[in-house]
This record gives sequence, C-alpha cells and structure tokens, in this order.
Amino acid sequence: MREFQRCTRCVMDTTDSKITFDENGVCDHCRNFDKNIAPYWKPNENRYDELEKLSAKIREAGKNSEYDCILGLSGGADSSYLAYIAKEIMHLRILAFVVDTGWNLNVAVENIEKIVKGLDLDMYTEVINWKEMADLQLSFFKAGISSQDFPQDHAIFAALYNYAVKHKIKYVLTGSNSATEFIRPPVEWLYMNDLKMAKDIHRKFGKRELKTFPMCGMLTYKIYYRYFKGMRRAYPLDYVVYNKTEAEDLLHERYGWTRYENKHYENVFTRFFEGYYLPHKFGFDTRKNVASNQILAGTLSREDALKRLEQPPYDPDQMLQDKEYVAKKLGITTEEFDAIIEGPNHVPADYKNSMWMIKLGVAVSKMLGMENRNLRI
Repeated sequence: MREFQRCTRCVMDTTDSKITFDENGVCDHCRNFDKNIAPYWKPNENRYDELEKLSAKIREAGKNSEYDCILGLSGGADSSYLAYIAKEIMHLRILAFVVDTGWNLNVAVENIEKIVKGLDLDMYTEVINWKEMADLQLSFFKAGISSQDFPQDHAIFAALYNYAVKHKIKYVLTGSNSATEFIRPPVEWLYMNDLKMAKDIHRKFGKRELKTFPMCGMLTYKIYYRYFKGMRRAYPLDYVVYNKTEAEDLLHERYGWTRYENKHYENVFTRFFEGYYLPHKFGFDTRKNVASNQILAGTLSREDALKRLEQPPYDPDQMLQDKEYVAKKLGITTEEFDAIIEGPNHVPADYKNSMWMIKLGVAVSKMLGMENRNLRI
C-alpha cells in the first residue's frame, strides 16, 4: 500500500494512484499546469476581439437556420454563465437544450427557468425514458465501478449532439473551460465516455431494452458528426475572465440565480454519487480536484481548501435521505442498495471497453495541441 501523501501546493493526493511528486512535494498536476497551461492562459484578460471572431463564425454557420447555436443548460454556474455570455456578449440566437434525466432538484429547475426567462431564450427539453434510465443506472451500481454518473452524463451530451446534428445546428457551445478544469478527476475516479463498456454492463445486469436511450459513441461525435456533419464545439468561457464566484454573484443579482453547495449538486443523484458513493466505496473525493483547480486559478487558498475537505461532502442526514430516495427511485429497498454498495469493487477493465481508443484519442489530442491537461490513461 502506498503511503499517503498530499501535494504541498494543491490538495490532490495519493487517492489518485498515478500521482507523482517532486523533491518539494509538488504534484505532477501542478507541474503540468506550470509548463503547459499557465504560459498560455490569460485569466485576467477578456479576449473580446477573439470572441467576436468566434461569434461571427458561429453566426455565419447559422445564417440559414433558426438558431446560430445550441447549448446544454443544467442550471449550474458554468452553463448559466455561458448562456449569459452567448446572449449578452456574443449576441447569438441560442437554443437552450435541457435534458430531464429524472434527478434534477427544484433549485436546478428554478435556475433554468430564471436564466431562460431573464435572457429571453428559446428552450427545448428532452425527457429521458425513466424506466430505461433507472435500469441502466442500477446496472452500473451492480457492476461495482466508480463511474456511476456515466448514464446521466452520456444521456445529456448524446441527446444534445444528436439533436444538434438532426436539426442542422452547426455549433454546440459548452461550459467546459480552463478556469475551472485544469485538473480533471483521474480516470480511475470518473472513467471517460465508453459506450462499449456501458453496453456490456447493461448486457450483464440490465433487464430492460434501451429502445430510446440517447447514445453517441466517441467515433460518432468526434469523427462522423464533426467531419461529415459539420458539428463544432466552442468554448466561449475560455475567452473571458471567468471568476466563478463573481460570475455566480452576477447571475444572482441579474436573474435571481441560486448558488449550489458544491459543483454539480443541482442534481440529487450526482450529489449522492459524488458526496457519498465515491468517497465511501472508493475513497475518491471530487472536491479535491475542484479545489485544486481553484488554488491554481488563484481563487481559493490551500488553507481554505483543506478546511473545506475536513468537512463531510454534505450533511449526513441529507445523505441518508438521498440514499433512501435514490434506492426507491431505482426500484429497490435501502437494504438491497446498501448490499450492492458494499459489494466487491470493480474497474472498467473488468468489462469490455474501449480503453485503447481513449488512449489513442488522448495521445493524438496532446500531439496536436488540442489537450494540454495532465490526463493519464
């Protein structure tokens, strides 16, 4: 067993099994930031000239369509601020795309309504077949792997991409950004999109055919949709100063938007998964990479991050309520759910997977300069 060690600069530690440290105890995530991100990142500079060029390109691509672009709106800070930038700064004709996976909390629904109304956006909601969603999610729990949020994540982006291509909307705006995502959760914490693995898990543990569940494999959206259908992804938040706290204040003051306790806690399933399942079953705490991003961005001190990590991810009483709620929605008893959670731990390699393709994609992206984060596969 490796001796526990935490980075002396950020708060990443040896729960990331591949982390390395230099003689000063600084981790490879921080060193990668210094070498490959910091020299090119301009966190205090609004690059409006470049943003306007991107806006013009998007408007040109959408001139014969009802909308210039589409963006996924979850009610979280990133997507809500993205909607603000796209409408008020970029002056685009936007379709806000909302995916109802059956788990959103009222605060998320209310935030979506406030942003859509406040910015006067058109909105489309795709409702995922609940019985199929529940069957796939229960299958993932029975599989005993860490990546329990795959069914939701995949449904959301697959539905978005499929809709964009079907309706010939060329640009998909995403809230992914350098300011909050220097350090991605290690792959052993949250395994990447792997439709082959998902199908194998469902084949082994599922009971219901996935007739309508949105699917979009890596080859489909990275190659077919891009090079044959012309779909492009754009990252507007990388062109503006993005201080998350200030962005949240702006959203609250202008639209009445409400802040969440932690990143992704607008969704009860994700709150339970990240707040209890991952740390309890695997010892993984995604607050570490979120806080480390903020430390490197200069928006959070390491001392404050460590204090944050001393507290439980969320209220224990709320966790018990969430566990009962999740179990009931998935159609099992709390006792059955506990037995599944306490079952053997597994990894993606225990199932059919596309790891070789993911490794190749990451290697090519790094070689072409499309990816400069420290993604270790």
